[in-house]
Amino acid sequence: MTRLQIYGSASWALAKMVVLCFAVCGCAQGQILYQDQEIQVHDLPSLTARSQHSSDVLLTSLETVFHDHEICCGKDSALEDRAAAADPKSLKDVASRLRGRHLLSDGRPILVTATYVTPDAVNSGLLITWFQSQHAALMRWNSHLYVVHGIVYMFTASGATDAGVQTGTVIHKFLLWDTRFADARREVVFNRETDDLSKVEGFLFVEAKAQ
Repeated sequence: MTRLQIYGSASWALAKMVVLCFAVCGCAQGQILYQDQEIQVHDLPSLTARSQHSSDVLLTSLETVFHDHEICCGKDSALEDRAAAADPKSLKDVASRLRGRHLLSDGRPILVTATYVTPDAVNSGLLITWFQSQHAALMRWNSHLYVVHGIVYMFTASGATDAGVQTGTVIHKFLLWDTRFADARREVVFNRETDDLSKVEGFLFVEAKAQ
């Protein structure tokens, strides 16, 4: 029997909380303030789309994020038909089509949770938790789809209060893969200090659980 990857439940408050770079999250004593920290999702497949057509890019990107051939998105996978029918230019439509109960090829049921989030609805603390749990995501930016395989963030501290110094986190960069390419063009970075956030159309977070 091939492996079925089961994802943790660290995620879906993401749909409810968000401010891309300013949400406060508690951090333990001893954290280094004002120094960039990097989290990357390990062991993701390095896949390249069959063509630069948006539908092929979507399927390859989803296959990278799910990281399980039984779930998505090739022949006889649980999400083969749903993913192929989704509008590759709308992560909101992709989320609505993937969400729900599906069957693997051997009949085992899975439940897919797919959440589309706008840029102004992304909480930095929850993003850090998501990537620390080794989950990738999708991001549509400047009319292109990317796999988000990591983030760069920093712990910050604000003025002291009766309860002590208030700490939080700021996301500086999203580390991206462009699955249209297999060469140096594949590695892309979104830098919030230099790139236009208004051109980010949204994020897609997905997970699959055995039922």
